[in-house]
Amino acid sequence: MVKVSSRDILDILRRFELAGDDNVPRNVENVKITHPNPISTLASFRFNKYQLYALFDDTAEDDVNYVMSQIKTAKSTVQGELLKNPRDTTTTYAMPFKGKECYLFSVISEKHRLDSELANRYPANSRSTWQKYIKSGFVSVNGTVITSSKYDVADIDQIAINIPETADHSADELPIIYIDDNVVVVNKPVGVLSHAKGVINEEFTVADFFRRYSSYNADTNRPGIIHRLDRDTSGVMIGARNAETAELLQKQFADRRTKKTYYAVLDGVPKLGKANIDLPIGRNPSAPSTFRVDSKGKSAVTKYEVIASNDKHSLVKLQPQTGRTHQLRVHMKYIGTPIRGDKVYGKAADRLYLHAFSLEITIPSGNRTTFTAPVPAEFADQFPGTKL
Repeated sequence: MVKVSSRDILDILRRFELAGDDNVPRNVENVKITHPNPISTLASFRFNKYQLYALFDDTAEDDVNYVMSQIKTAKSTVQGELLKNPRDTTTTYAMPFKGKECYLFSVISEKHRLDSELANRYPANSRSTWQKYIKSGFVSVNGTVITSSKYDVADIDQIAINIPETADHSADELPIIYIDDNVVVVNKPVGVLSHAKGVINEEFTVADFFRRYSSYNADTNRPGIIHRLDRDTSGVMIGARNAETAELLQKQFADRRTKKTYYAVLDGVPKLGKANIDLPIGRNPSAPSTFRVDSKGKSAVTKYEVIASNDKHSLVKLQPQTGRTHQLRVHMKYIGTPIRGDKVYGKAADRLYLHAFSLEITIPSGNRTTFTAPVPAEFADQFPGTKL
């Protein structure tokens, strides 16, 4: 065996005419030394963005198969080129060095998309998760921050990951309405997200709270989540504590076997005291994050009843028969009485006056149960004498 330093490697690179006098030992990076057998030394290193191997062995006798077998002890799948000795015409590859023969091998690395390479190197995160980390600027290649998932990298590229520590929400609480071994039900306050929209999220969500109690989807940003409420909507949300319960609850939502009741304060008073609104809803192409009544949209049915009213507002009970995104807000806007405080479909106020009052559903115990969250005082306060 022979001792090998960065200075020795630089000397070899000069002999193979790959380095010049302007190069210094620090240009030789990531040196790793192994010993394929008791009489040989293998140095793996990086120089000028290339990955190379230098094999020191005085028994190789220019045998390419033998030399490659020694190099592949470091990585069996390595591909590349064994470089010829430019100084000696009597041998093809061997370069004399410190009483041994030195062989230099240049790696040819296949290129891969950055997101695919990260998913391969660190399979604990999905490719889509890595795409979001890359886009957020948390990944650098060879010292440069890369924000494109399509960026090509090779095995030899140095990829650094700098993901900020997640916020600590252990002290944040939500009001629990009910909990057992299978479900947890909370009264979601206004302003709290049901779950993060991506892997990068600093604010406290219902999903963060459910994570303490649920094994369902625990490795995602939606642990325990079965359904959702808009950020500005308050009220009843049920979470599953295990996968079996999740399947039971999800099927009831999908089959429309749950019963949901909301209370809302509207700007104005509907022309009819009670009615069924059966109007399909689709995404608004001019504002893709919003929805509208659309003949080509999905079926949407809302039952409403006016409970109280004054000259400016009305208090209504809403019972959606379907579960379309923004359904209640879109339907109320369509009949000319948008929900008070709806910044998207109406006018801003101190809050969105929409509250998920009750949810009737069958839980794993077999009991058909109705969970309720009291209507916030600011709803009824606008209509003195009204009891909810």
